[in-house]
Amino acid sequence: MFESLSDRLTGIFDKLTGRGALNEADVNLALREVRRALIEADVALEVVRAFVDKVRERAVGAEVLKSVTPGQQVVKIVNDALVDMLGSDAEPIDLKASAPVGIMMVGLQGSGKTTTSAKIALRLQEKEKRKVLMASLDVRRPAAQEQLRVLGEQTGVTTLPVVEGQMPVQIAKRAHEAAKLGGYDVVILDTAGRLHVDEPLMLEMAEIKAATSPHEILLVADALTGQDAVNVARSFDERVGVTGIVLTRVEGDGRGGAALSMRAVTGKPIKLVGVGEKMDALEEFHPERIANRILGMGDVVSLVEKAAETLDADKAEKIAAKMKKGMFDLDDLADQLVQMKKIGGIGGVLNMLPGVGKIKKQLDAANLDESIIKRQGAIISSMTKAERKTPKLLNASRKKRVAAGSGTSVQEINKLLKMHRQMADMMKRMGKGKGGLAGMFGGGGMPEMPADMAGQMPQGLPGGMPGQGAMPARLPGLGGGMPGLPKGPMGRKK
Repeated sequence: MFESLSDRLTGIFDKLTGRGALNEADVNLALREVRRALIEADVALEVVRAFVDKVRERAVGAEVLKSVTPGQQVVKIVNDALVDMLGSDAEPIDLKASAPVGIMMVGLQGSGKTTTSAKIALRLQEKEKRKVLMASLDVRRPAAQEQLRVLGEQTGVTTLPVVEGQMPVQIAKRAHEAAKLGGYDVVILDTAGRLHVDEPLMLEMAEIKAATSPHEILLVADALTGQDAVNVARSFDERVGVTGIVLTRVEGDGRGGAALSMRAVTGKPIKLVGVGEKMDALEEFHPERIANRILGMGDVVSLVEKAAETLDADKAEKIAAKMKKGMFDLDDLADQLVQMKKIGGIGGVLNMLPGVGKIKKQLDAANLDESIIKRQGAIISSMTKAERKTPKLLNASRKKRVAAGSGTSVQEINKLLKMHRQMADMMKRMGKGKGGLAGMFGGGGMPEMPADMAGQMPQGLPGGMPGQGAMPARLPGLGGGMPGLPKGPMGRKK
């Protein structure tokens, strides 16, 4: 999300920050480019005008023109204006109400309401430890109620039994009564949608709201619909009064105009964003972090949070203990590959590191292949337990057997073994050095990787790791840093 906008804006601001002094004409020229970039990103025209006027008002003042670093000061002003546009603070779903807390899901047909309802229910059940009941009020779309029931079984969330012939308001009332009697903390009402906003839809939403008085009314909007999503948000807010927005399919939206516009137009916070098809692919919307991503500053905080949530800290500590003794076998390497995959793979990590936007063309030219992690994992899993513990056992005949079992080649196995040796040697040196593994576990950031391990990373990057200097001091589970990207076909897309 925001990739195209981020590329445009970072290019504009690179020109500004490269100058020693700025005049008003320089600022106005840059703002014209910013305006064009926002419009191309599908941001609503009224929002673009307000944004540019706010930035110009501050950027052409003495605060910038007399600043020691005027270009950087303009970037800060734009960053602050983006945060204001997106909402200054993250606003999660509000559960501060008497149980059962009612959450009403509204939106057009096809926006992802039913799947999002299940994702939110799972999130509340797992992270907030709330007992959740889901109810489908969609009696028009074929199998809509059955879809929610199936999702409930997949996520372990209770769904309201279907009673044939009941209308939406009746179902909503029955859901609230069942939630009270069953001791549920939250009841989620998945309402019906239409292909477009119309009067019957709005009347139905208003009747459900009047009958159940939900604490939260969440508008689910597809980020890919661009300008139309803004019109939908305005319509629902005027007629029903939404309390927050959930954007779906943001992983497929390179522009981000809907997110920038909807918050500004409605004044209602974007609470969550759907970032994939999996049931746990739902994230809180943090305006400041998003603004940083747009301006190419990375999002290390989210990366660390994601690592802390998904990675096995105990396993990481065990690997660290082995490394201190100079031990690092192929089972440990396999664990590292799994950990990397859990936090989004190579691309997922790189996208959250500061400065990566500026080397995007180099990264694209390097053709980094996400499937490398799967192939390396397949190679290791095709080995015997003894071979994983003692890689030296892998002679020519054993390598042929592993290659056949993993669908790879002996050449790829040799590259993997070479990478493992280099990582093991690096860990051994760090274990013996001053401070031991402090550089990896709680100390000095991500260790530099040997040149061969960096593989096809663009030249000019320290150890093949973009933005190492800004990496968090502790990234749980990634004891050995980033898995090596060997040269040749193992590190390149085919």
